[in-house]
Amino acid sequence: MAKFEIESNSTFDVLRSTFDVQRSSSDVHSIAIIGGGAAGYFAAITAAEANPAARITLYEQSKRTLQKVKISGGGRCNVTHSCFDPRDLAARYPRGTRELRAAFHRWQPQDTIDWFAERGVAIKTEPDGRMFPTTDDSQTIIDCFERAVRNAGVQVRKDCGVKHLSAKAPFTLHLSDDTQVEADKVLIAAGSLKASPLARALEAHGHTIAPLAPSLFAFNLADKRTHDLAGLSVQNARVTLVTAPSSDAKTATQTGPVLITHRGLSGPAILRLSAWQARALQAANYHFTIEINWLGDVSENQLREEFNRLRKGKTQVKTKVFEAVPRRLWERLVETAGIPDTMKWAQLPKDRESALVTELTAGRYAVQGKTTNKDEFVTAGGVSRKEINWRTMESSRIPNLFFAGECIDYDGITGGFNFQGAWTTGRIAGLAMAESGTAKSAD
Repeated sequence: MAKFEIESNSTFDVLRSTFDVQRSSSDVHSIAIIGGGAAGYFAAITAAEANPAARITLYEQSKRTLQKVKISGGGRCNVTHSCFDPRDLAARYPRGTRELRAAFHRWQPQDTIDWFAERGVAIKTEPDGRMFPTTDDSQTIIDCFERAVRNAGVQVRKDCGVKHLSAKAPFTLHLSDDTQVEADKVLIAAGSLKASPLARALEAHGHTIAPLAPSLFAFNLADKRTHDLAGLSVQNARVTLVTAPSSDAKTATQTGPVLITHRGLSGPAILRLSAWQARALQAANYHFTIEINWLGDVSENQLREEFNRLRKGKTQVKTKVFEAVPRRLWERLVETAGIPDTMKWAQLPKDRESALVTELTAGRYAVQGKTTNKDEFVTAGGVSRKEINWRTMESSRIPNLFFAGECIDYDGITGGFNFQGAWTTGRIAGLAMAESGTAKSAD
């Protein structure tokens, strides 16, 4: 009896295996993912988990994958932002607001948080809305992705870029090691498409590449008011672009933390201004003037009222008045206004008071270049948004070719928004590529 059971079960297993092969044969297709960054990994994992029969290979031209994940947020990885309304979330993207609004209805920050939680990675929220792994270590996110691709059977090929891509499926990929491979579906998630063979191939195949422009960068300036003050920060300063041709007057003013650096100014308010005005600042060759209100929303009239109150006392002007302004910055602004160290408020001439009001609420600073913030560097520009079906992230020019992440002409401000864009577009593309058969071309 025992022998009969074994033979019977073995026969059943063979029949079941044969049935499974026949059932899934239409689902077996090859997917090539170009780019081993956030969007590429998320798409690969999504596709593999949605269709375990698919053969998925991820190609990364450098020796390391997930490099931006590693360095982002000062090495902590700003995974996403606690903005859970798709409309409000999409408004944080200088380019791509309309398209991303619909995409965020399909995958938004709460989905991202849940995805990581299911894989044992807890995410925390900081007071400014940024979200990080509770370990405060980007390696936690990298390890999670590496486990997921291994468990899903995704093959990762490092130091293996794609030099050329054929114009239709099945695609022929010409690799940097002078070999060729074929794939039924291809996802391009290769980050910013600079003057590369891949960008040229896309243009040759009918795609438009919007001109690239750096975004999220610090401002260089040589100004005695900030000299030797590196490391000081003001938490609620207002920064306005005043001499470059603003691309949008509503976004030419940004309020938030400003950090004084060895080279000039950085911090969220500066980075956001650089994002919203990326093309205007590029057109100005990064030489422009900004106006800073170090007191945020405090007006000139409110400041004069405060000064009138101080005139009734006996303190010196150089004694720090506002908690929001660091002492050394206050003293530097007082000095710039031409006020002696020993002068008291009761002795302050009206013209020196006006000079100090200007320094505090409308000081002008000449920016003379930019410095890339290595943790947050983003590029505006890329594949035209109009040439992508945002329901699937498939090309409207080339069926079965998909896009995700920074290679598309969209970008977000600082605070975890660019990673959320990568997760969302990668997720949508991954699910679409996992579908059996040939994907339908977008209308």
